[in-house]
Amino acid sequence: MNTFSELPLCNALQTNLIKHGFIQPTPVQSEAIPPALAGRDVVATAQTGTGKTLAFLLPVIQSLAEPDGKPVPGIRALILAPTRELALQIHEAAIKLTAGLNFHSAVVVGGMNETTQLRQIRQGAQIAIATPGRLCDLLDRKLIQLGNVGPLVLDEADRMLDMGFLPALKRILKHIPESRQTLFFSATIEKSVAHLVSAYVKDATRVAVGAATKPIDQIDLHLYEVEQDRKLSLLQQLLRSEVGSFLVFARTKHGTDRLAKRLKASGIDAARIHGNRTQGQRNQALAGFKKGDYRVLVATDVAARGIHVDDIAHVVNYDLPQVAEDFIHRVGRTGRAGARGTASTFATRSERGDVRKIEAAMRTRLTPREVILAELPPEDKSNPPAAVQRQSEVKLIPTRREKTRPVARRRSFQPRGRKASSR
Repeated sequence: MNTFSELPLCNALQTNLIKHGFIQPTPVQSEAIPPALAGRDVVATAQTGTGKTLAFLLPVIQSLAEPDGKPVPGIRALILAPTRELALQIHEAAIKLTAGLNFHSAVVVGGMNETTQLRQIRQGAQIAIATPGRLCDLLDRKLIQLGNVGPLVLDEADRMLDMGFLPALKRILKHIPESRQTLFFSATIEKSVAHLVSAYVKDATRVAVGAATKPIDQIDLHLYEVEQDRKLSLLQQLLRSEVGSFLVFARTKHGTDRLAKRLKASGIDAARIHGNRTQGQRNQALAGFKKGDYRVLVATDVAARGIHVDDIAHVVNYDLPQVAEDFIHRVGRTGRAGARGTASTFATRSERGDVRKIEAAMRTRLTPREVILAELPPEDKSNPPAAVQRQSEVKLIPTRREKTRPVARRRSFQPRGRKASSR
């Protein structure tokens, strides 16, 4: 398949593809869409940023398009996603593709107005795009029916099948016909959940495009070995020396808040996203980041699989992820749609072993970048970051792997040839 026009899609769907600039499919779309259109179960893995959302939306929407234009009432397709942000972005794509098709989708997620979501369902939504928690709540209260669901999609399937989501998924599947079509899409499928994937599909077509455990080639992977109290100064120097937007990942909610506040105090437009922020706050931060109101978005891993923003120039792993697989999803936020991106990882000397685990999981090496710190004091939490920024000068030099240790240079402020006074 060289173009989308070769696919047996209805006229309205073909028109919407052309309108939004979808002409040639990506490799995962070429391999996954035809069997999905034929009604087959599909398990697809491909690197982040390769177009998996469109690969499952097209077959789902086509399956609901009636020749006479008369929609069948009720929810007929279900798409599950692990985060609200990801569900909302899938919904945005669905709105573009369903224009003129006489049916629409509804978002079913926590942290947003439930009344609005129920209104969308009652007004005839045929596609439900949901997170597991809110969907289970509506099912328990008998406010949504899934008995007519045909296609079931699990986006980021590995996360959906891990121990945190599996109980909710089992509850949801009890309400869906066994004759359903199941589509699993993810950048990675961990060995620990591979057997569960097999349990939920029937004679599935397996699609694996590229090295699913390795970032795409358009991403330059850099490693900076720097102690924790000097990470902020290093990040500020990257922001001064490079252009474009930055997505910065911190490990904890508190760390995300603190880093965003320090960046703003130093004059950098920064927003933050994490699980304790309201949905309205998260939407505002993401929308501002997309528009360019904020140059930096600081986030926990809630954003690793839920942010689809074009032209993110630089991803920074300010803190290492909890598990190596999340590294793939983090760095995949840059270098999307054929663009080139940079992903920088900050690690302390004590985290060298964790870095090796990440490299082993990806089967690739991070390129070491030496950090030469001139007059760079440790982060002083009693002083404002602007003061630290004025005193700091960081020089970034590519280096060989064996020279990754930061080199500190200090300059004496005492005049030469003059001894300190004893007074």
